[in-house]
Amino acid sequence: MATSKAILVTGASSGIGAAIAARLMKDGHRVIGTCRNPSANHSTEIKMLALDVTSDISVKACVAEFLKEAGGIDVLINNAGYLQSGAIEEVTIGQARAQFETNYFGLVRMVQAVLPAMRTQKRGLIAATSSLAGLVPLPFWGQYNASKFAVEGLMETLRHEMKPFGVNVAMVEPGAIKTHLYAAPRTAAMDAYSPWSNRFFRKMKDFEAKAPEPEVVAEMFARIVSSPNPALRNRVTTEATLFPLLRWLLPAGAFEGGLRFAFGIDKE
Repeated sequence: MATSKAILVTGASSGIGAAIAARLMKDGHRVIGTCRNPSANHSTEIKMLALDVTSDISVKACVAEFLKEAGGIDVLINNAGYLQSGAIEEVTIGQARAQFETNYFGLVRMVQAVLPAMRTQKRGLIAATSSLAGLVPLPFWGQYNASKFAVEGLMETLRHEMKPFGVNVAMVEPGAIKTHLYAAPRTAAMDAYSPWSNRFFRKMKDFEAKAPEPEVVAEMFARIVSSPNPALRNRVTTEATLFPLLRWLLPAGAFEGGLRFAFGIDKE
């Protein structure tokens, strides 16, 4: 590899983030990860900085420490996030706000913190782990879907705004990946939704059991980092490619009915 890059990866203590950091280190880059409590991270390979993406103070301190240690920043990979599942009626406003504080506003904070350095040097890459759920929303994931739709809109806008400064913007949009995402918080289930929600969550467990490991996402990020002009949207897994295509090809009613049938929520 010709050039080693200084890369900051959020949410790097496990799952997709840890796989991304390990893959980029293998390519010879200087990678620093983040997590809420670095002292609890047992990896001896990846240096970790403390970061709470829901805190303005924490974000500014983390980026400042990274810039001081690395002498600049070439790549920011926004990976921190979690899944708040549950029907729209089940999820409280407080839980919805918390979902957006991490998945959306956390990303915004990180972007705003690194942009002054990247604009000044007139180069860099801002990438994010988005999701198929940001393109094709699934039932009982409403707030997560919405947060990823927001990320999609933000990143596409950022790509336009950063073009004059030579800063690339890209997303990876995975389908199901074998991680702890599906074990994330679920609200207290309402009996009214249980015939459909129970079938949905059983189906998602089936997807998870057959899903590829996080390394397939890490490989896509490695390609993006090495590309001089990466695409905005980069899809990983068969369903992440197939579902958006079917949504484009099929009449809206047919696609919606097919999705409900697939997850068993079109019947009593």
